[in-house]
Amino acid sequence: MAYSSFENLEVWQKACQLSVKVYQALKHCNDYGLKDQMTRAGVSVASNIAEGAERNSTAEYIRFLHIAKGSAAELRTQLYIANRIDVVPDDT
Repeated sequence: MAYSSFENLEVWQKACQLSVKVYQALKHCNDYGLKDQMTRAGVSVASNIAEGAERNSTAEYIRFLHIAKGSAAELRTQLYIANRIDVVPDDT
C-alpha cells in the first residue's frame, strides 16, 4: 500500500468525524446501553481502518476494512433504532 500514514487516509478521517458526531449526538442520552453500543461501533470503524492499514499486508488490510464495514452497518442499525425511539432526531 502506498501511503505514509493511516492518518492521511480520507476514509479514516471521515470515520473519525463520524465517531465524533455520534458522541456529540448522544451527549445527553440517558440510555447508557444504547449510547455505549453506538459509540463503540463508531470508534470501531476508524480503529479497524487504522489497524488494518498498519498491518503491512494487503490481505490483512482488506480483512480489517471488512470488519470496519461491519461496524458501520452495526452503527447504522443502531441509528435507525435510536431514531425510531426518539433518541436521535431525523436531522441528525
